[in-house]
Amino acid sequence: MTAAKYPLLLLTLFCLLAFGGLFTGLLFGSVDIAAGRIVQVLLSPNDRNDSVAHQIIWQLRLPRVLAAFACGGLLALAGTLLQVLLRNPLADPYILGVSGGAAVGALLAMLLGWGLMLTNVASLAGALTAIAIVFGLSYRIGDWNLYRLLLTGVVLSAGSTALTTLILTLAPASDVKGMLFWLMGDVSRAEGLLPAWLALILAAGVSMLFSGSLNVLSLGQMKAKTLGVAVLPLQMGIYFFASLATVAALMLAGAVGFVGLIVPHAVRLLGVNDVRWLLPLAILLGGGFLTLADTLARTMWAPQQLPVGVLTALLGVPTLLLLLSKKRS
Repeated sequence: MTAAKYPLLLLTLFCLLAFGGLFTGLLFGSVDIAAGRIVQVLLSPNDRNDSVAHQIIWQLRLPRVLAAFACGGLLALAGTLLQVLLRNPLADPYILGVSGGAAVGALLAMLLGWGLMLTNVASLAGALTAIAIVFGLSYRIGDWNLYRLLLTGVVLSAGSTALTTLILTLAPASDVKGMLFWLMGDVSRAEGLLPAWLALILAAGVSMLFSGSLNVLSLGQMKAKTLGVAVLPLQMGIYFFASLATVAALMLAGAVGFVGLIVPHAVRLLGVNDVRWLLPLAILLGGGFLTLADTLARTMWAPQQLPVGVLTALLGVPTLLLLLSKKRS
């Protein structure tokens, strides 16, 4: 019995995992709130008899867990789309230089002493610049070379890494910690929750509409063309929506690593290769995984909070190695 034969059961389990991750994030924190009281507060948003519990849940914990889930879902979605586009299970949302451009913009804004809003604007500008450069250098009229796309992204990432290192070297010691938190991913300062969820819903909805064509494209460009798929517009659409999801995640929580790589790969190792099931499963697993990781990051060494990207790597590496060992056996 393999998981691929029962995708609906797997989807149900992943929904329970996502719900469990969200509720766990609401349950744990510096102030103990009973599970029953959390449910009561959620069901009565206007009831403020216990104003402390109401403020903690609605103003602190709920926005944070929703931000973590949205970020994880966006990264998992972007990773899945890019793995289909490049036909490479090791592709991740940051492989095309988007995170590098965003990092240069954000760190430069921090170096100049700009506020949070201007830092987000600079991050967005850097990410869009990277997307434009990669697309402009890899696209030719009527043709899009995926190898040139990948090579351009890798080169741009290397250049961005050099620039971020230069900025960290020039930055005052008091600013370095905040810069490192952005580079490793941090949900504690997440803003723009609504745009992130809108981007997730839009990108996931459109991707699901074309999931059949994505299945055919995963077999190869020539076979997809033979079967009547408009390959070039589909590839451009994948790149656009993967970039949209990546930028939305970066704007929300910085460069959270490893989620976009491990989550789609883990779902495939469970035997699921049909994009119609792979996409929703990856989104649910990515959101639940990052929510649980962020809960650990803010409670494990409380009151000290860790960047969530550290936890995603520490949890993701052994998980992926375990899945690979079981796959081999």
